[in-house]
Amino acid sequence: MTNKNFINKYDLLNQFDVLKNSYEQIDYAAQNNYEIKNINTKIISNIVISGLGGSAIAGEFLQNFLRDDLKINLIVNRNYNLPKFIDKNSLVIISSYSGNTEETISVFKEAIEKKCQVIVLSTGGVVKENAEKNQLDFILLKSGYQPRYAFFVSFFSLLKIFQTLELIDNHDQLIKWASEFIKLKGDEYSSEENIATLNAKELIGFLPIIYSVADVTNSVGNRYKCQLNENAKVHAFCNLFPELNHNEIIGWETVTENNFKSKVVNIIDDSYNAQIKKRFVITTELISQSGIQVLELKSKLGNFKERLIDLIYLCDWISFYLAIYRSKDPSEINFIHILKNRLSQ
Repeated sequence: MTNKNFINKYDLLNQFDVLKNSYEQIDYAAQNNYEIKNINTKIISNIVISGLGGSAIAGEFLQNFLRDDLKINLIVNRNYNLPKFIDKNSLVIISSYSGNTEETISVFKEAIEKKCQVIVLSTGGVVKENAEKNQLDFILLKSGYQPRYAFFVSFFSLLKIFQTLELIDNHDQLIKWASEFIKLKGDEYSSEENIATLNAKELIGFLPIIYSVADVTNSVGNRYKCQLNENAKVHAFCNLFPELNHNEIIGWETVTENNFKSKVVNIIDDSYNAQIKKRFVITTELISQSGIQVLELKSKLGNFKERLIDLIYLCDWISFYLAIYRSKDPSEINFIHILKNRLSQ
């Protein structure tokens, strides 16, 4: 059982309520101002979302989410520089929740030098100052969160930007559904015993290996891995079908439950190619022969986009509860702060 008093002992910044009230982020994004004046969509040859951490994951999730909608190439950039092919016909979305991410600031400067079309997405900081200085379109995010806990405001703000630019069809009904659904799920996952707590208990003492599918659910697998790292303070690794069947599968030949205390988590979706589904079945059988338990996360909702939202929210809650069960503060990111301080010296 997981009661609130036990949670409060470790959840010092009350991320429990932040997670439970994630629907408020969706509502904010839905009602926000998207007055975009400087973008000529007719000349856009490609789109770059540049950010790190939670800001980048929101862009990666958008790639999966719009896989059947977007007709312009979209990439997510996680570095100090833009790819060489980016030019004045590129749309660069600078996404930094804090506004002070040094890699993203570096890319921002390069995008201005290359005369790219630029939209800035942030709560403030240096990128907001630079956007105002250069009279660029700026979208203000809801502040007050740690960046990784601001996933929904970042993602749905990106979705609204694409909709405002008429790069995709209207998604207002789905956004309304998402708010209502996340509110219901927040109530469910905040109860003392639920699917998130049960999944978290399965991972106590084990190293999670997360398998998803390239270009379909890779953002969910990567998000889950990163949330386990930051929230629960555990190593976790992720890889993708079908690529992992051409290399990583061989590593399981010498693994036993005694020499590698791990569990595999398969992210499953009905939309997978038939051969991909067979690959999951065969690979699971081979891994299980070594005594390694294979868990499965799958949404039962009827629509692909709804299932993605369902899965990513569940994974956030699992990582939160695993932190609590391991007596860890799901807010603390001490090594990241040390690294940033050292880099700034």
